[in-house]
Amino acid sequence: MIRCRAMSNPTATCETSLGTFELELFTDKMPVTAGNFVKLAKSGFYDGLHFHRVIKGFMAQFGCPHSRDPKSNRAGTGDAPGGTIKDEHPADAKLSNEPGTLSMANTGSPNTGSCQFFINTVHNSYLDWFSPGGSRHPVFGRVTKGMDVISQIEKTPVDGDDRPRTPVKMIKITVHEA
Repeated sequence: MIRCRAMSNPTATCETSLGTFELELFTDKMPVTAGNFVKLAKSGFYDGLHFHRVIKGFMAQFGCPHSRDPKSNRAGTGDAPGGTIKDEHPADAKLSNEPGTLSMANTGSPNTGSCQFFINTVHNSYLDWFSPGGSRHPVFGRVTKGMDVISQIEKTPVDGDDRPRTPVKMIKITVHEA
C-alpha cells in the first residue's frame, strides 16, 4: 500500500564533529529566512565552518564564513556571498525562541541577517521579534532530533570570547526536500 504524505517543510541533517542532529526548516511560515538557509546549505556554504560562539544557558551560534578558521578573530562578522536578507516578521509566524529553535542572528540593526544563526538552548523569549524591546531574531526552524548533540556543543569549554577551546566543526549539512 502506498501512503501519501501531506506537503511538509524541508529537513536537514547536520553532521558535526560532536555528532549529528536534524532540523525542520519552516519554509511554510518563514519562506525568506528558512529559504536562505536552505539555499546556503545546498550550496555547501556551511560545510567546514565551526561554531564560533557558544554560551551555556543561552545558545550556540554558527554560520560565519570567517569561522572556517576556528581561531579567526573575524568569526562572527561575516555575511553570505549574496549579502543580507530582508527582515521577515509575518503576523502568522509568532514563533518564540524556545529551546531547540533556530533563530536568525543579526547586528541588531534592521535587515542585517545573512548566514549566521543560533540554536537556542533555553527559552529566550526576549529575543522574539514580536517582544517589547529592540531585539528582532525570527525563528525559522527547530531541532527535531539530536538535542543531546546541541547540549554537548553548549557544554564545550570556551575561551574569553565564547569560542570553543576545542573547535566544533560542521562537517556537512544535507537538505532533504519535502
